[in-house]
Amino acid sequence: MPLTTKQKIIESAIKLFNESGVANVRLQQIADDTGISVGNLAYHFKNKEAIVSAVYDCLFEEFSGILAHFLLEPGLADFDRQLELYHGFFSRYTFFLPDLFEAERSYPQGMTRWQQFVSKMLMQIRKRIEFAVQRKTLIPEPVPGIYNTLAHNLWNTVVFWMPQQLFKGESTDLNRFKTVVWQQISPYFTQNGWEEYSLEIQPIDTIN
Repeated sequence: MPLTTKQKIIESAIKLFNESGVANVRLQQIADDTGISVGNLAYHFKNKEAIVSAVYDCLFEEFSGILAHFLLEPGLADFDRQLELYHGFFSRYTFFLPDLFEAERSYPQGMTRWQQFVSKMLMQIRKRIEFAVQRKTLIPEPVPGIYNTLAHNLWNTVVFWMPQQLFKGESTDLNRFKTVVWQQISPYFTQNGWEEYSLEIQPIDTIN
């Protein structure tokens, strides 16, 4: 189904925000990239703040969908698939984290929604660790509190790995991303965990 003009405007805005940052993009640029006049753009969005708000609504809707992909199936591969979704999200919205505080001026509820997502992400990662211990794919917590630290480290990697790679001018390849995440988890694998990882995740990574 072809995109509506409104959807085309949002897609152009995302592209330009990624290239230049939210603050540096003008309405004329969005109109030019969309292939319409500024007057036509104003018919759909009264100002730039309305476009930013629409982009963030789209962004958060997509992120909510990723969070819904939680323990749909037992096993480590379920987390691996969610990692792919996270990678796709941060690839599509590279402007998001660098511009989050700036965009808060035109979309003040954005920070509140992001903080809610952060809490849910951390909860999901902790639950995954607990479930893996129950399934005997991870060893029981070897030192009190270390799995809480692991959960925070995994969250930091999922959220900030790509911006750091872009800042350094290095690859943001999906397999590199997943490798960095799994390298933090693998020291806690049981034998069952290693077998499951080798059977269900490593062959997938190799194919991709």
